[in-house]
Amino acid sequence: MRINKFLAEQGIASRRASDKLIEEGRVTVNGKRAKPGDEVGETDCVIVDGKILSHKIDYEYYIMNKPKGCLCTVSDDKGRKTVMDLLPDGAGRVFPVGRLDYDSEGLLILTNDGALAFRLTSPKSEIPKTYLVRVEGTITPVQLNRIRAGVEIEKGVVTKKCKVTVVETNKDYTKMHVVLTEGKNREIRKMFEAVGKNVDFLKRIRIGDLTLSGLDRGAVRKLTREEVFYLSNL
Repeated sequence: MRINKFLAEQGIASRRASDKLIEEGRVTVNGKRAKPGDEVGETDCVIVDGKILSHKIDYEYYIMNKPKGCLCTVSDDKGRKTVMDLLPDGAGRVFPVGRLDYDSEGLLILTNDGALAFRLTSPKSEIPKTYLVRVEGTITPVQLNRIRAGVEIEKGVVTKKCKVTVVETNKDYTKMHVVLTEGKNREIRKMFEAVGKNVDFLKRIRIGDLTLSGLDRGAVRKLTREEVFYLSNL
């Protein structure tokens, strides 16, 4: 197994962040400084910042109804509240899968299972994620069709086709369900900005068929064995 994948599965950091730890010389394998691309097996001794890692991993899986005003990161150098502050006492070293920005809320998975995290976030998996989106005022069929077909959100960056269904509309606001199979940074907000609309509420309500049913804003619970199996086989 590649060293960065091993560190990710241990819940140390994402693969990319693990590569940075390796480049900084904070990881050793069998007493030698690790290099990007190193392979490790069950008999290898891996140490990060002086801590020996076990090859036996106890995976943990949580589902959270992330509130607004909370960073989707493991730590913040400015001391702001993060999703880690909402985890119950005794929770292991897990990390958020994907991101919801500071002003967004809704369904978030946290785990130390790097393989599952990669599967849920990889665009190649094409796992549908459904969002409740509210924009100011009304939205025209032309604007909706532009978003459905894919819009340029940055120079040379065009979104994939997506499903958009209007669920409520009046002169003050329009609510929609938007289903994406990718997860670019602030993608939905940028999609609507591209057609001249401002998103004032954004909530992820579903990953595949997994929902927030019974989970209040800011609440968190462990995923059931059946839910983990479902996500692993999406």
